[in-house]
Amino acid sequence: MIDPRQVPISGVDWHLPAVAHDRLTADQLRQRFANPPPWAPEIRQEPPWEGRPPTPAAVLVGVVLRPSPTVLLTQRTSHLPTHAGQIAFPGGKVDHQDATPTETALREAWEEVGLQPEGVEILGQMPAYTTGTSFVVIPVVGLLSPDVAVMPNPHEVADVFEVPLDYLMNPAHHRRHDWWWEGRHRQWYSMPYQDGATERYIWGATAGMLRNLYRLLSA
Repeated sequence: MIDPRQVPISGVDWHLPAVAHDRLTADQLRQRFANPPPWAPEIRQEPPWEGRPPTPAAVLVGVVLRPSPTVLLTQRTSHLPTHAGQIAFPGGKVDHQDATPTETALREAWEEVGLQPEGVEILGQMPAYTTGTSFVVIPVVGLLSPDVAVMPNPHEVADVFEVPLDYLMNPAHHRRHDWWWEGRHRQWYSMPYQDGATERYIWGATAGMLRNLYRLLSA
């Protein structure tokens, strides 16, 4: 598997405007999801890495309502069979008892980081995003209280942290990468964030879904 940090940057969208701060408040986010403008996701599907059958999944894009809102993210443990060690939203594959993607996202957030479902205000869903590992992911966007309590499951989650939403919604921080691998042209975004002494290297599917959120909020 590649080290994404070693793949050259092909471009940064300095010319695109950041989402204005006043569009990132709780009320504005509620209105945007209740009455979305015409828009289209930029990325719907990554080139497949292997011939796996499609697997339905969902993630929780949790916006923590701090004075400057943040996004709740996890770092996966290094021994997981897929996306090991990567930064991700809480989430996972659909189980037979899940009636909706929202149920999947909330159940997985509870199992992975101990997030109480009743503490999440669901705003809505974004279009499906198919990963290179054939997970067909529905991003479920929700608001979280600033006093949200988390308890990571050490088997699945190595760390839980937050990244400012205004940082993620600024295309000046969206780096594009292009690479040929096994006869396929692969493209992805990365959004590295310096969290004190720690670099949070957000890339691949997580960065792609954040890019789609940018397209919705900036439409």
